[in-house]
Amino acid sequence: MKQITVRGIPPDIEKRIRKEAQQKKVSINKALLSILHKSAGRPQTDKKILFHDLDHLSGVWKKEEAEAFAKALAYQRTVDEDLWKRKES
Repeated sequence: MKQITVRGIPPDIEKRIRKEAQQKKVSINKALLSILHKSAGRPQTDKKILFHDLDHLSGVWKKEEAEAFAKALAYQRTVDEDLWKRKES
């Protein structure tokens, strides 16, 4: 999904965006997207886009292969505390 930076938003527009975010209990980004959808006359949907290009791979692993993959991922997701300690000079 593309990202756009908008500069120079007038205070009254910013206030409206923040008010919408607070009322709907969503992020400012989601509130702004909602306002943009309304102003474009396009209904907003929260539906996720589903892709099917990898469906043929689904369910082809044996139980042992899936467990080995999960174990490898768990190892990769661990944090090496020594690497993250701040070195004092």
